[in-house]
Amino acid sequence: MDCAECVAHVRSALSGLPGVTSVEVYLAGEKAVLEADPRQVDLPAIRKAVSAAGYSVPESAGDELAGGAAGRLAGAARPILTLFALVFGAVLVLVIAGEWLGLFDQITGLIPWWVGLALVLLGGYPVFLNVIRAALRGRVISHTLMTAGVIAAALVGEWLTAAVVVFFMRIGDYAEQFTTERARRAVKDLAAMTPQAARVERGGEEVPVPVDEVQPGEVVIVRPGEQIPVDGEVIAGQATIDQSAVTGESMPVEAAAGAAVYAATYARLGSLRIRTTAAGRDTTFGRVIKLVEEAEANRSEVQRIADRFSGYYLPVVGAVALLTFLLRRDPLAAAAVLVVACSCSFALATPVAMLASIGAAAKHGLLIKGGKYIEALAQVDVLLVDKTGTLTLGQPEICDVVAVNGISRPDLLRLAASAERYSEHPLAYAVREAARREGLELQEPQQFTAVPGQGVTARVGGREVAVGRRGAALGQAEGALSASQAAASLQDEGKTLLWVSVDGETAGLLAARDALRSEVPAAFDRLRQLGIGRIELLTGDNERAAAALAHSLGIEFRANLLPEDKIAIVKAYQAVGRRVAMIGDGINDAPALAQADVGIAITSTGAPASRSTIAVEAAHVALLRDDWTLIPQVFEIARRTMRVVKGNIAFTGVYNLIGLTLAALGFLPPVLAAAAQSLPDVGILANASRLLKVPRR
Repeated sequence: MDCAECVAHVRSALSGLPGVTSVEVYLAGEKAVLEADPRQVDLPAIRKAVSAAGYSVPESAGDELAGGAAGRLAGAARPILTLFALVFGAVLVLVIAGEWLGLFDQITGLIPWWVGLALVLLGGYPVFLNVIRAALRGRVISHTLMTAGVIAAALVGEWLTAAVVVFFMRIGDYAEQFTTERARRAVKDLAAMTPQAARVERGGEEVPVPVDEVQPGEVVIVRPGEQIPVDGEVIAGQATIDQSAVTGESMPVEAAAGAAVYAATYARLGSLRIRTTAAGRDTTFGRVIKLVEEAEANRSEVQRIADRFSGYYLPVVGAVALLTFLLRRDPLAAAAVLVVACSCSFALATPVAMLASIGAAAKHGLLIKGGKYIEALAQVDVLLVDKTGTLTLGQPEICDVVAVNGISRPDLLRLAASAERYSEHPLAYAVREAARREGLELQEPQQFTAVPGQGVTARVGGREVAVGRRGAALGQAEGALSASQAAASLQDEGKTLLWVSVDGETAGLLAARDALRSEVPAAFDRLRQLGIGRIELLTGDNERAAAALAHSLGIEFRANLLPEDKIAIVKAYQAVGRRVAMIGDGINDAPALAQADVGIAITSTGAPASRSTIAVEAAHVALLRDDWTLIPQVFEIARRTMRVVKGNIAFTGVYNLIGLTLAALGFLPPVLAAAAQSLPDVGILANASRLLKVPRR
């Protein structure tokens, strides 16, 4: 399949089969997904319907997944395109010279009619066959016009003209194939990276099996330098993992027992034993490919307009050709009108650009679920952002240590971290991490007691140490006035306080905050430069924490929100005509992500599977790594793509209008019209190829 018109033909052919309830056809993946009753339709019937529409179904999907014929075609694109350019240029020069010198008329007169007919039929057989099949199904396709032009030239004895028209028609088809293949190569590259086999422990032996046959719970062995074939948990071994295939992040990560690992990544150093949690299409990488393929089903409104335009365009061209013949009594001029007005360029104008952007973005860890979301992203003027896990890391860190009553700051932190040594509370981890960063050696706590929601008490080095909420773990000890004054100031900054007492006396306090992602401020500056005038924080956190964070970033905020409150805010903006993007990371953000014009999910391969899956499913754009520099990139990609789409449509419209006018007035003979109609595809390819590379900042 080469263009949106092909997709429509295949969809129409399959939809007409008995028992078929739904059909989705994907141009990039060159595949169709059917929902059907197997008692009424089988694979031979499907193959027959596709064949009747002028296309074919491969015998095996394995080669297609790895690139297959299309992949080999793409690999040979550069030398073939170079040869095409040379042949095209040489023939074009000869055609123009022949027309100007009147040589065509002399040569045509020397060719027997049956030789000319044989040349035309031989060269145009595949095209003519598709036109006949379409006509039998009551459809008019873009090649119908050119076929009519060939017939018109042949009827008036212009056999050489008809043969040259067929030549350029076929050259144009090849150019379209390369145009589309170049755009979807990034998508096929993803599929080619899919693991095909795994080494599984079965019956005490290592058995190589196809990856689709690996079951959850089975143990997979991965040796140094090998690709990890499944999603799973490391149960033994240690390795440095290259996760760039899944997250787009070039820096390797260390994996040991208990770590989660993902299919299509590589164990560069070390070996692993992995307990499988998902294999094949159910892996994180498998879902990435599925999302990219399904993105085509969500076509943008710009693309739908282009498709509808193509449907109206063909009858209009036929009417112009008929009018030309009636007014000028010149069958060659009418034939030239039919030949020059090929609508494939209109059908290609949008999907080629969308495929290029979606495929290239996916290779950088950006999943855009369809062209309509690219269009919506380009129009966003309100950005709503969740706080915890989105703007922040979702992990508290100790940012202030206030010591009183003569105890030193290092001693206060060491005693508190020692008392918290065996606590599982996130704040306890933050205290221990702060002590580790300062190189403090912890002591073994005795008589450790944890009170949920209040804090811990323990005996550390012969001293009674309590860490927790004021008035709870610490009894009613007020401590020094300076500690209370410091506490008020820190609370106004939205920080969480841990009071520390030693031997019943207040010794100080620790302030914790959820750390802001370091790349957020620069990302916000870039978003404002891109024209997003309003950025607003929506959080279920308290007023003080939200205010402190929002003011530091120079944005508005709303606090103490429930999920339904976030939806209401999105709807309120949409009701007044604003285009809204919502950024979130978890289950509580899913409703607002789905309601927004564009929902953007910041996910992490280290996040719980359920949370990550729900966020990705609800959102329209998903980021596979926690990196805010990707957010401005998403908007930049959308704006670049829409500029290319609009440029393609404008270029094609103006080009075809000029061609139609010249042909109708007799200035563009059929031979030159055939050459001219293949040029817009080359222009579209050149323009869309700029989208195949995502700029990194």
